[in-house]
Amino acid sequence: MLDAVLTRRNLSFKLKITVKMLVSAGLVALAVILPQAVHAAFGASGGVKWLPMYLPVLIGGCILGWKWGLGVGVLSPVVSFLITLAFGNPMPAAVRLPYMIAELAVFAAVSGAFSKRIEKNSWMAFPAVLLAAVCGRTVFVVTAAVFQSVSPLSVSMVWAQIQTGFIGLVLQAVAAPFIVMGLSAAINRDRDRA
Repeated sequence: MLDAVLTRRNLSFKLKITVKMLVSAGLVALAVILPQAVHAAFGASGGVKWLPMYLPVLIGGCILGWKWGLGVGVLSPVVSFLITLAFGNPMPAAVRLPYMIAELAVFAAVSGAFSKRIEKNSWMAFPAVLLAAVCGRTVFVVTAAVFQSVSPLSVSMVWAQIQTGFIGLVLQAVAAPFIVMGLSAAINRDRDRA
């Protein structure tokens, strides 16, 4: 979606990359800040329930496409971990970090695969986000099953986290598409004026 806007404006390749980097950095920053706000408001369990890091990643996939979205999905938990580790309370916890990297990478890649369709019909953000959520959560369970012999996270623990986060996932499934649709409407208004 963003790529089409940058192409319409006849921006140079270098400028397109710069804009995509800035948008990606902003989404990663949001993926670091939102969990901190949710934890401050709802306590330690707020992150597992509301899944605040997922929202910027889903939006990133939808508007940036799968390649740049994948970068946002992978970098968000890593950057959050490194920044919060410096303050003594890493989020996500080290044991959860590889799982979140895998899960959010899938969230971003799947939602990003719909980017061109979303550009043509912003309502496609709904199936993009729903499919991304199903695939990402499935990867979370499968990864836990594969690595449960060497990780403290068992499949039953992961399943319990998924159940706890269901309300957050439903919220993401509504909020992310509407945000993407709003961005699309703003972009199309700009296109219509040009």
